[in-house]
Amino acid sequence: MEETKKAAFKRLATKRTNNLIKNIRLLGNLSNKRNYEYTEEDFKRIFGTVENEVKLAKSKYLVSLSKGKKFKI
Repeated sequence: MEETKKAAFKRLATKRTNNLIKNIRLLGNLSNKRNYEYTEEDFKRIFGTVENEVKLAKSKYLVSLSKGKKFKI
């Protein structure tokens, strides 16, 4: 039996979200100054990039969800 689009979305979204959470936690582990050395600029570049990518991903969903909706007052 072929997987439905909804089932594929749920399967992939779950897997990708869990991978993302794992990688964000790993990124957080780098904050330990006993093991790593970084500057405020490093921190700003990392999280600026991460935040920008999250905004881009969210905008794709928002555009997709708003398609077909018409303006009215």
